[in-house]
Amino acid sequence: MKFQTFLDTYDFPGSVILLEGKRDVLAVDQEKLIQLGQVLVKYTRYIRFRSGNAAGADELFCQKIVEEQAERVKMITPYSTHRKKNYASESITKYSIDEVDFAKDPGLIYGSKLGNNNDKLIDSYAAGTRNRNTIKAAYLIRDTAKVLGASEFKKANFAIFYDDLKKPKSGGTGHTMKVCDENGLSYINQTIWFDWLNFVPEVKLKRIHKH
Repeated sequence: MKFQTFLDTYDFPGSVILLEGKRDVLAVDQEKLIQLGQVLVKYTRYIRFRSGNAAGADELFCQKIVEEQAERVKMITPYSTHRKKNYASESITKYSIDEVDFAKDPGLIYGSKLGNNNDKLIDSYAAGTRNRNTIKAAYLIRDTAKVLGASEFKKANFAIFYDDLKKPKSGGTGHTMKVCDENGLSYINQTIWFDWLNFVPEVKLKRIHKH
């Protein structure tokens, strides 16, 4: 997919694009994730961006979007205090899985059980059990909700991932990709969007400053 094709297809009112990826981002790739966020916020008009508020790829993708147009970002978190200090802007829309009414959103339970062995854990969480074990279920449900939406927000229209190309579709990112596959949501990873950055040379990126 060319960048212009992406713009022509997905930059419309009500469009929601999921930005997600691995926590461990190769040092050589970090600036590219930040640059993609900058490119997206610069060249799109209508798209709203959805993130899981995780460290690593999620944070890097959203860095420039939050700085420039935070009102276009929606954070879906596993619980209300999840990494709260990282995105304190009141302009960001936030939604946590501990607010979900599973009676209204039973599809999130089914979708979260896809391709893993955590059925009992997910059922326990949905029934109201909250402890250090069931928190894993909250993360799985969060990753599912980012794709499928919930009664409070719509399904995503497209997803952009940063994956581990040596172990593709593994972990939480892999779970989200499987949910996309199961529900017919198109997505790309960095093998596609890295090339987009070559066609927007006027976008200048400040170097990451190490602290």
